[in-house]
Amino acid sequence: MKFAGILAVFAALMLSIGNVMAVPAGKTIEFESSMGKVVFDGKAHAAKGAKCADCHTKPKLFEMKKGKDKMTMKDMNDGKFCGACHDGKKAFSVKAPADCAKCHKK
Repeated sequence: MKFAGILAVFAALMLSIGNVMAVPAGKTIEFESSMGKVVFDGKAHAAKGAKCADCHTKPKLFEMKKGKDKMTMKDMNDGKFCGACHDGKKAFSVKAPADCAKCHKK
């Protein structure tokens, strides 16, 4: 009986490890930028049907840990990182000056 309890706690810990770095629906993560703070909203992306694996597995657009990726607007304009979806077709474009304030908050 004691072994089963220890095993259950161990299993719960192992299952939760993958979520430590994730930004689930309802949570946000902030990035500093010279054009203003960028806030990634997990809820807004989940509401559009996006799953974590869509960006963190195949294709692997982002690392799971904040700060591992060095994102630039040039990369995004070239279809990398956020620019893979924010291309003006699937989602608003990272290239459209009128849309800058949708991500960058001064």
